Amino acid sequence: MAKDFNVDSDKSNEGVPCDSVDVSLKEFLIPDYVLSRDAEFENQSHVPACPVIVFVNSKSGGQLGGELLVSYQTLLNKNQVFDLKDKAPDKVLHQLFLNLEKLKREGDSLASEIQKKLRIIVAGGDGTAGWILGVISDLNLTPPPPVATVPLGTGNNLPFAFGWGKKNPGTDLESVKMFLNQVKEAKEMKVDSWHVLMRMKVPRESGKSGDCDPIAPLELPHSLHAVHRISQPDALEEEGYHTFRGGFWNYFSMGMDAQVSYGFHTERKLHPEKFKNQAANQSAYAKLTCSQGWFWASLSHPSSWNIAQLSKVSIMKKPGQWEVLPIPPTIRSIICLNLPSFSGGLNPWGIPSRRRTRVKDWTPPYVDDGFLEIVGFRNAWHGAVLYAPSGHGTRLAQARGIRFEFHKGAADHTFMRMDGEPWKQPLPKKEDTVTIEISRFGQVSMLASGNYPAKSVNDPLTPRTPRDGDYDSDEEEVEEVSEERKKFGAASSFQLPEDFHISQDPD
Repeated sequence: MAKDFNVDSDKSNEGVPCDSVDVSLKEFLIPDYVLSRDAEFENQSHVPACPVIVFVNSKSGGQLGGELLVSYQTLLNKNQVFDLKDKAPDKVLHQLFLNLEKLKREGDSLASEIQKKLRIIVAGGDGTAGWILGVISDLNLTPPPPVATVPLGTGNNLPFAFGWGKKNPGTDLESVKMFLNQVKEAKEMKVDSWHVLMRMKVPRESGKSGDCDPIAPLELPHSLHAVHRISQPDALEEEGYHTFRGGFWNYFSMGMDAQVSYGFHTERKLHPEKFKNQAANQSAYAKLTCSQGWFWASLSHPSSWNIAQLSKVSIMKKPGQWEVLPIPPTIRSIICLNLPSFSGGLNPWGIPSRRRTRVKDWTPPYVDDGFLEIVGFRNAWHGAVLYAPSGHGTRLAQARGIRFEFHKGAADHTFMRMDGEPWKQPLPKKEDTVTIEISRFGQVSMLASGNYPAKSVNDPLTPRTPRDGDYDSDEEEVEEVSEERKKFGAASSFQLPEDFHISQDPD
């Protein structure tokens, strides 16, 4: 029987734990029967203008994450607010969309409206936001809900790029209400997703046979997962190689900046009591940069740590066509940038002059044009120029993809980082090879508010003249995609057959 609702009625949502519901809050509420298959059907009267699902990393921002969780649960239906410490986002969204599809088949028009208007709020650091974006991509949600980010981390590059600020927010009820209203009015933007595929030989003692996710002592970030092949292993796998995949939406970096970030995260794990607020975190970050000697890199660090000696770097300017990218010998850090926000809202690419743009055949940097901006830095002093109005790093290239190949050399490790998550990457000790390939794979939807530095190729305020062979999202070349590149692997617990569709209930 069809489950219709009367749009003229004024019944409030019973899931909200307060007697009188603010009329404006009704625009964000999702009823219990939509959220849980076990909940009893409620004849709802109101179509919310902006139904939201909220994910909060209660460990982020010192005490702020926990306080924000309580505020959202107080204002909204508790069952639409989730602590990522307790609930995996892939399972939450998977179940929600299964419920919506089931209700739609039964004629529930409210479920159809919620699915069309749904927006996601993520409160946490850049790594938390990337986790949710990866889950949304891997689930192939239709339509993919756009995401708003609450800045609870240290750098908060993703929130800053889309106008949500970089300072930790207020956690009181009024501040949360203001944020919810901003989410309702926010503009939806498409953003390129960048797939990372890494192949490396893993020591036999690092993990159990057939189980390589995670592999101690590699300590790979949450954004990288081992590929569990369904097909037969290839020759390289039989030699001990393993494939890892992941993704990013803001940046991938390697070298000195990632080493500082790794030191910061390591120290925070050992002494969490010292990292209770954003100001203390940023102070600790600056001290680590000095103590690791990156202001005097040429004196304190061996030349074997220079990017040119660590790796052969290739870029793809046209689909399927790779060419070697010459790296200046003094570059000790390389950044592959998708958004104009790095290290707390700085823009390493800057704004090239018209003459240089014409000579280099560059286009303005957009978040949805299928290109990465690749920038290098010599030392921390070089990075400090970003604080100047026209400061920028060494612009190396714009590319549709980038590949790093590491062979045996003087260095036995380097440091890498994706969207705020750093790790210590082992390098070959024998005649092995570590390969990392980055390529565009689809798009996600972000919510932007106010004045934001991220720009879209389709934004009429920032027009662009396409060059020959430039990226066209409507007529993109279709190339064969390997099994390892079909998902980001954002959640190791999430595995579905290739022919799965979200409207199918595995039960």
